[in-house]
Amino acid sequence: QVHLMESGGDLVRPGGSLRLSCAATGDLSSILNFGWYRQAPGKLREFVALTLSDGQINYATSVMGRFTMSSDRAKGTTQLEMNNLKPDDTAIYYCNVGAIGTFYWGKGTQVTVSS
Repeated sequence: QVHLMESGGDLVRPGGSLRLSCAATGDLSSILNFGWYRQAPGKLREFVALTLSDGQINYATSVMGRFTMSSDRAKGTTQLEMNNLKPDDTAIYYCNVGAIGTFYWGKGTQVTVSS
């Protein structure tokens, strides 16, 4: 079992930056990969970034060049550095962990980009 806790969400102006963090507790040895997803009001949850077990990081096209994901699997932590934020980035951001045979989700942290 893995429990996830996100933090760092806030209200920020367009063009601003935020750093989201996620800490995993529990059976850290079962973690295969980390991911970030987001869900805007009235929309489906969508992929943002994913760190694979070999260290490769994939990004959604909409955030490429603006967001940077980093992870430390041994420590059970992952961060999402978000720069040049846009109003379309407004969403609840969720941390996700892939483990053998299952996935775990955090409860999310709210990011609002508005002037």
